[in-house]
Amino acid sequence: MLRGEALLRANWRRVWFVLLWLIVCLVLFTWKFIQYRQRAAFEVMGYCVCTAKGAAETLKFNMAVILLPVCRNTVTWLRTSHPINSVIPFNDNINFHKLVASGIVIGVILHGGIHLVCDFPRISGSDWSIFRQTIGARFQYHQPSYIDILATIEVASGITMVILMAVAFSLATKWPRRQSSPLPRSVRRVTGYNTFWYSHHLFVFVYALLIVHSMFLFLTNNVYEKTTWMYIAFPVLLYTGERIFRAVRSGFYNVKILRASTYPGKVLFLSFSKPDGFVYRSGMSIYVQCPQISPFEWHPFSLTSGPNEDHLSVHIRSLGDWSYDLYSIFQEALLSRANKYPKLYIDGPYGAASQDYVKYDIVVLIGLGIGATPFLSILKDVMHKMDSEIDTGEYRHTKGPSKAYLFWVTREHSSFAWFQDFIRDVSKKTSQNQWAVEMHNFLTCMYKEDDARAALLSAIQVLYHAKRGTDIISKTPVRTHFARPNWFRIFLKLSRRHRGARIGVFYCGASGLARELESLCTKFSTKTATRFVFHKEHY
Repeated sequence: MLRGEALLRANWRRVWFVLLWLIVCLVLFTWKFIQYRQRAAFEVMGYCVCTAKGAAETLKFNMAVILLPVCRNTVTWLRTSHPINSVIPFNDNINFHKLVASGIVIGVILHGGIHLVCDFPRISGSDWSIFRQTIGARFQYHQPSYIDILATIEVASGITMVILMAVAFSLATKWPRRQSSPLPRSVRRVTGYNTFWYSHHLFVFVYALLIVHSMFLFLTNNVYEKTTWMYIAFPVLLYTGERIFRAVRSGFYNVKILRASTYPGKVLFLSFSKPDGFVYRSGMSIYVQCPQISPFEWHPFSLTSGPNEDHLSVHIRSLGDWSYDLYSIFQEALLSRANKYPKLYIDGPYGAASQDYVKYDIVVLIGLGIGATPFLSILKDVMHKMDSEIDTGEYRHTKGPSKAYLFWVTREHSSFAWFQDFIRDVSKKTSQNQWAVEMHNFLTCMYKEDDARAALLSAIQVLYHAKRGTDIISKTPVRTHFARPNWFRIFLKLSRRHRGARIGVFYCGASGLARELESLCTKFSTKTATRFVFHKEHY
């Protein structure tokens, strides 16, 4: 298989969907451009008005489309339809949301910029006779100055929209959202996830101003050309309905905290009672709210419980203000031994990339640190199916993987405490059925494999494991490998072991390794008979 063919097979859904979006934008732009090329306004403003109006039409479309990828319930529901899920890349919904936002930025620059630097000066400075014969009637035959134009409702609402959008877009970029160190300390104090989340709600005012802006047009009184509301009516109503539905549903979910534990690295484990009617699949996530911290903030976490279990569970690592506050509250409650936990609300379940594991007979699950959490539920599901087959003595060809590999990479040995009970349980069940689950732990803070000190540690580790059946590092039956995984060697072994198979590779962690893994999937799909299909979790 050629590399280009492998890339196309792995990304064809993204390619066709983005191409469709680009074609629609281009068609709308061209249609409006030609329309204004044939109007009287062209005599005054020339191709400037054509370009500005073409960009405006794409803006209407994109302001409608940008809401659809963040309608979480709708996306989760559509995932359940195999025909739809097979052609639409739902795993990239947030990436598509960002792509459309980029299209809006380009549209704003073209539409607003050309109006300000070209159209408005030409209106105010055009020859009076040409102005009167062409667009004078739209201005009651009074030729406005540049300042007069800026003071109109159309322009004032447009400029206000641009300011609000600039604030929201800027705070949604990577560095401000994550309070990255390259930013000045004074800037970091006023940025972060909370600022990003609250500033995003400025779009309530943006959409209201968009309607006002579209109702007052310089160049037409024709109501049929004031089409903005037609574009955005359905997406706005759908998104509004979703927000109301989420609020109502989360209020009806009666959630009781069954167990809470803290682990090294400021990781909080929570076990909830499962609400009536709460049905989910392995790999899904829920949103959690703690009113004691904030009545507005909802944060997503992968479910680590299996669908067959009678409770829900999550592992939350403290990586931001909200998670730190939540950890502190529960830590105080545990230390006081009062067993009085704060009230929590949950919303969900919501779909995620890991759900697609059922499409493969063999899955490779790769998690960095707390990124292993989406895969615990998957392994529990695999183990549950294995137990059911053993109990009944019937080996049915049910949908889902028959073999799962977990590669867990962490920097600190204390991290192994997070999932110790789970790893021990899985190891115990797989000791008699090696075909089901194979786990590998990697500790990157240790010496490299070819280092003499690593060789000594490995020797001690082997002796300890042989004597007690437990790894000296992780305190589980799964042996710990030192240093970073050699992903090329791992993929090579998998391609030889499962020649001709279609393997799903699921990853949750930093973007840097994601690019390496995706490249290896493409490379081995090209050069071997085994096909690797890459999936990455997005939050």
